[in-house]
Amino acid sequence: MKPSGPFLFILATLMIDAIGVGIVFPIMPDLMARVGAGSTAEGALWGGIMMSGYAAAMFLFGPVVGSLSDAYGRRPVLITALVTLTIDYVIMALAETYWMLLAGRVLAGMAGATYITATAYIADISRPEQRAARFGMIGAAFGIGFVLGPALGGLAAGWHLTAPFWIAAALAAANVAFGFFILPESLKPENRRPFGRRDLNPFASILRAFAVPGLAIPLVCLFVFEFANMVYPTLWAFWGRESFGWDAFTIGLTLSAYGVLIAGVQAGILPRLTRVLGDFRTLLVAVAAGVVGLVGFGFAGTVWAVAILLPIAALSDMAPPVMTAFAANRAAENQQGLVQGVIASLSSVAAVLAPLVMTGVFERFVSGEGLYLPGAPFLLSAVLIVAILPLVLRLKP
Repeated sequence: MKPSGPFLFILATLMIDAIGVGIVFPIMPDLMARVGAGSTAEGALWGGIMMSGYAAAMFLFGPVVGSLSDAYGRRPVLITALVTLTIDYVIMALAETYWMLLAGRVLAGMAGATYITATAYIADISRPEQRAARFGMIGAAFGIGFVLGPALGGLAAGWHLTAPFWIAAALAAANVAFGFFILPESLKPENRRPFGRRDLNPFASILRAFAVPGLAIPLVCLFVFEFANMVYPTLWAFWGRESFGWDAFTIGLTLSAYGVLIAGVQAGILPRLTRVLGDFRTLLVAVAAGVVGLVGFGFAGTVWAVAILLPIAALSDMAPPVMTAFAANRAAENQQGLVQGVIASLSSVAAVLAPLVMTGVFERFVSGEGLYLPGAPFLLSAVLIVAILPLVLRLKP
C-alpha cells in the first residue's frame, strides 16, 4: 500500500491540526486566570464548560459538515474548516473575557475541525481493504501531534501567554494555503448528493445513518467503545494521584508515553495486522486488549503493573479505526461525509456524557464510604466493552 501524495498531505494536515490543539493544553490554568477564574478549581470548572461547548457544537454541526462535503466536495469544506480554525485561534489569542474564549471554541466545534472531512477524503481515495489501516494512520498523525503540541506550547508560553495561540493560528493558516494550492478534489461529481433541509437536522442525519443497512451495528460499537475509552483522558491524572501519589510531571510523562505507544500501534502494528489477520480478527485483538487493559488498571496497585499494561491498552486503540472502516464500507460513496459526520457527532456525545459518569463513579469509590476502589471507572469501562461483544461478533464478514 504505497501512500499517495493527497493521503500524505491529509496526514500532515491532521498532525499540524493536532499540534494546534495540544499546544494550548499547558496554558489552560493561566488562561482561565487571565479571564477571571480566581482559583484552580474554578478554572477547571470553566475549562470543562469550554470543552463541553466544543463537543456540543461538534455534535450539532458534525453531520451538517459531513453532508456539505457530500454535496459540494471535500476540498472546499476542508479549506473552509481550516480558515475557521485560524479565526478561532486568533479570537482566543485576543480574548480578554471568558465568553470570547467560549465563542471561539464553539466556532471551532461548528466547523467540525478538519477530522470529519479529512476522514471522508481518505475514504474516497482508498479501496475498502485499505481503509482500516489508513484510518489508523489518522490516529497516528493525531497521536504525534498531541505529543508535540503540549511541548511546543509549554516552550512558547515562556515568551508570552498568547504565543501558543498565534503559533496555532499560523499553522492553521499554512494549512489553508497548502490545501488551496496543492490538494485536489477527491469526490467525483457523479458520487455527490444534493444538500437539503433535512441535512440541517443532526438528529435526522443520525437516524438516516442508522437506517442504512448494516451501518447501525458498527455505529453502536463505536459509540460504546469511545464512551468506555473516555475513562483515560477523564480520570488518568486523578487516578494516578489517588493511587500512586503521582505529581504533574509523572502524569504528563505517562500520558506522553501512552501517546507515543498509540502512534506506534496505529502507524506500525495496525497496517501489518490487517494485512495478516484481516479487519475482523484485528478488531477482536483490539477489543480483547481493551478489556485486559481496563481490568488491569482497575486493580493495578504498583507502578510496574501500569508499565506492563500501557502497551496492552495502546493496542485497544486499533478498534476505532477498524470499526470506522466497517462503517465506511457499508455506506455508499455519496454518504461517506454523512457517515463520518455522524461518527464525530456520536463521539462528541460520548465526550459530553462519559466524564459525568466516570467522575461520579470515581468520587463514589474514593470518598471513604463503603468499598475503596480508585480503579472502579476502568472496571465499568471493561464491562461496557464486554457488553457489546455480541454486536462486535456480528461484524464478521
